[in-house]
Amino acid sequence: MWWFKQRSLRAPKELWLIPRKEQVSARAGIFATNYDREGTIQDGSFFFTSTVVDPPATIYMGKDKFENEDLIKYAWPQDVWFHVDKLSSAHVYLRMPDGMTWDAIPEPLLIDCAQLVKANSIEGNKKDNLTIIYTPADNLKKTGDMAVGQVSFHNDKRVKRVHVPKRENVIVNRLNKTKVERQVDHEQEKIERIKKENAAKRAAAAAKKKADAELARAREAEKAARSYDTLFTGEDDEEQPRQSVQEMMEDFM
Repeated sequence: MWWFKQRSLRAPKELWLIPRKEQVSARAGIFATNYDREGTIQDGSFFFTSTVVDPPATIYMGKDKFENEDLIKYAWPQDVWFHVDKLSSAHVYLRMPDGMTWDAIPEPLLIDCAQLVKANSIEGNKKDNLTIIYTPADNLKKTGDMAVGQVSFHNDKRVKRVHVPKRENVIVNRLNKTKVERQVDHEQEKIERIKKENAAKRAAAAAKKKADAELARAREAEKAARSYDTLFTGEDDEEQPRQSVQEMMEDFM
């Protein structure tokens, strides 16, 4: 079996054949993306919306292995990567809503991601009882000797698995109805996200500093008030009742 591979984005007509067996095996822990069936490179990413959680979650994937290179490089910290285990498939990412953690993804959302991965695997889509693996995007490992679109992991212990008995057309069709193709500058998008997050952190730090200062002033005022009250209470306690002349003479006698 021979697959087309494109040499350069700048030379779309330069194609040569490489044998499929030269692709690094997924069994070695390296996962490859499907080549475009026509052997061409397409731009853009696909975005899906899962409504099984509230607020809805965004699921996205690259259109080809070259697009996946950008996704690997510029994924967000809250992104989780999904792939069919031991088979080629699309690289599918879940962008977790605020407050969600990768090791506690709600089961309905996890199933949505797994079904979408299965549906976008040429071989896996035809099989039952598949295993889908997933891990935080920052656990993806890319080295210079890997082919375009291939990844491994920094830490295998941060990889989880979910079993998919069969394709669920109801789920796949629901997700496909939300499918939108967008041209995305992933690098610029990540830069803008970092700027926004840094601005939010600065605002939160400033608000905390202001709150701490107000609390310190309130405590100082309270301390001062207690000192003032104690001062007068002490004077009252030390003041002795005055004796009359007669009382003093009686005491003397």
